[in-house]
Parts: sequence; structure tokens; C-alpha cells
Amino acid sequence: MTTLSSDAAVGSEGRGEAPAEVLRQHAEDAFAAELAALAAHDDRPRPERWRLSPWAVATYLLGGELPDGTVITPKYIGPRRVVEVAVTTLATDRALLLLGVPGTAKTWVSEHLAAAISGDSTLLVQGTAGTPEEAVRYGWNYAQLLAQGPSREALVPSPVMRAMADGKIARVEELTRIPADVQDSLITILSEKTLPIPELGTEAQAVRGFSLIATANDRDRGVNELSSALRRRFNTVVLPLPATLDEEVDIVTRRVNQLGRSLDLPELPGGAEEIRRVVTVFRELRDGITADGRTKVKTPSGTLSTAEAISVVTNGLALAAHFGDGVLRAADITTGIAGAVVRDPVADQAVWREYVEGVIRERDGWKDFYRAAREHSR
Repeated sequence: MTTLSSDAAVGSEGRGEAPAEVLRQHAEDAFAAELAALAAHDDRPRPERWRLSPWAVATYLLGGELPDGTVITPKYIGPRRVVEVAVTTLATDRALLLLGVPGTAKTWVSEHLAAAISGDSTLLVQGTAGTPEEAVRYGWNYAQLLAQGPSREALVPSPVMRAMADGKIARVEELTRIPADVQDSLITILSEKTLPIPELGTEAQAVRGFSLIATANDRDRGVNELSSALRRRFNTVVLPLPATLDEEVDIVTRRVNQLGRSLDLPELPGGAEEIRRVVTVFRELRDGITADGRTKVKTPSGTLSTAEAISVVTNGLALAAHFGDGVLRAADITTGIAGAVVRDPVADQAVWREYVEGVIRERDGWKDFYRAAREHSR
């Protein structure tokens, strides 16, 4: 059997430096200085082809301070053990499945794990209902295929195949959105660490360092259940929702600040107060009870995730900066909140109005929010 290797290494070296004007840099580019500082101070054992030791990878995700005073910003705010188990899984021969409801940072964690381990988060298969088997295995350059027949030159490797050849981390986003027969094409790859290529009478064998991170949730409509055979090939780590209000406020604040800088939005007065209000509303509607535990509320059909809270606040900042008076106010965020809550125009609208009239109306210090919410609910 012949082992196929990719034509060229990919990653930040192969891609070159990301232009400063790109809207969103890959993690390995955006946090290159932190990764370099960690590598310089990392004297712990590293699995083969890993850029950092498991300890340093966990530090990169959770944050910390290096001996020279370099501050590593936290990329994930949550239970430390969750990150440690995820990193340890990738240091073995097991693939990692990050499971959780929408908005629990599965994609974010997946990207940063790949960036810290391989220096390359771009070996990505985006799962959709139309994802073909070629996206997971390989495809063909049909011009060369017709001219020469099956050959190495005509073969187009998938991101997974390239990761196998280079000993890197491949990522599969929204695994449960991929058709079941395409999902199962991963079974041989994960169990035997090989990818048969019957057209060439050969196979691609994974080299050390290869692993795969998949993300999935079972709350969205249109998902495909994983077969038991495929699920056994993964070590599953569940990413929980933020445990406390303060923890979720911290997450939203950090991400909003990062997004605001990338979009050239100014830091506006009033941001901290309005972020806390958005998170409070989302948590109460998500949990079905007010923060003080006194009043039960109806829950809407949407997930009201942390990611949606980040989007609501970021949009509010843009409204305040471009069309407001430079202060983030309740009127800048209530439209976004209502849009996140009201997915069903009948049932969710009733839930939102009942919450506004039954909870917000009586809450001390929220009169401006109540007025804005009523105005935008008309």
C-alpha cells in the first residue's frame, strides 16, 4: 500500500500572514503573539507534531499569566475540567465530539484547540444537509479525470485527508446536520486511521498528530442522529451553558469588545449595564423563572444562547454609534432582544409581551427598558 501525503503543508506558514484588514482572522493569526509566548515558555512534553504541550493548550484556552508577565487571555470561560478532558482526548487516539445546545461556544473551542495544537484551524468541513461524501473523503478534478483517468494528480483531498497526511487536527462542524451515510464515511478513518482509495488501489494513512474534532447539537430541527458505530469512535465532551449570570456577562463582554475592535466600533458608555440587562432577560426566559426565583415565566421557542446575546449587544453598539447619541441605551438593544425571542410570530410574541408586562414593568431601575420594549413591540 502507498501512503499519500498532501501536496503542501497548510496552516499559517502556508497561508502566509493574514491581511490586517480581514474581517475575522483565524485564531492562529489573531492570537499569534500569545501562541508564540506560550511556545517559548513551554518546557513540558508535547505529543508528536503538537505545537504546544497539553498543559499549554489548556492555558491558551483558559487564560493565565506566564513567568515573564505575558497575559494569556481566556478564550473559554467555563469548567476547567471540560477543557482538560477535551485536550487529553486529542492527545490519545480518540476523536473529540463537542456536544451542547446552540451558542455554547462549540465552534469557538474547536477552532482554538486546532490553532493551539496544529497551528492551523482551517482544515474544516462545514456540515449541512447537502454536504457530500467528497467533503469528508476526497473528490476529483474532473478535467484531469476525463483526460487521464484516475490518478494521484486528479485526486482532490478533503480537509480531513489533508489533516491525516500532515498530522494535524481536522474539524467537522455541525456533524448531525450531515446526512447519515456521509457521517458514516468517518468510521474507517477514525477506527483504522486510514482512508481507502479503491480507484487507485491504495489508501491514505494518518500520521501521528492527526485527530478530529466534531461539533454537534440535538436541539435544532433537521438533525441526523449519529449511528452508534460512529458515536463510539468519539469521546464526547458536553459544553454547558454558563453557570452564573456573572459568568455569562463576562463572556458576552469579552466577545463584544473583541468584535467591536474588529468592526471599529467605539467603546460606548452604558455598555456594562445594558449587557447585564440582555443577559438577565435571556437567562430568565431560558430558565423559565426570574433571577430572584419568585416568578415563573413562559419560555419561547428559541434557544436564547450566549452567542445570540453577543449579537444583540454588538448590533446595539452599532446603532448607538451610528444613529444614536454615543451612549448605549435600552432603545438600542430591545429590538434585537425581541428579534431573538420572537421566532414564532404568534406564540413567542405572546411570551414576550407577557414577560415585558409581568416582569420588566415592575422591575426597579428598568423603566427605560420597559418603555423601549413596549415601543418596539407595537
